[in-house]
Amino acid sequence: MIYKRNRVHSRVPGGFFSFEEEATKMRMHGFGYGDFISLRDEYGQTWRGTADRGTDGSIHYTFRNNNGRTISGLTDGFGITLRDEKGRTWRGFID
Repeated sequence: MIYKRNRVHSRVPGGFFSFEEEATKMRMHGFGYGDFISLRDEYGQTWRGTADRGTDGSIHYTFRNNNGRTISGLTDGFGITLRDEKGRTWRGFID
């Protein structure tokens, strides 16, 4: 019988996150890895988020603040693209 080693921890990229909203140029910055990512925007609101690896290797990010707003999106080859419930687009990167 052949046994395949199961991976206990999946490596999800993390570090320092930086996002900018395209229309208003509002910025969010923060840090984290995998299940715990914390961002703070220019208004002092804290956004908590997670990163989940998909079956195709893409990474899906979801962030929520204390007011119930949600921002979610995916990575591409150039950075991270997020959208909120009002259709505003956020572009960012991990350093």
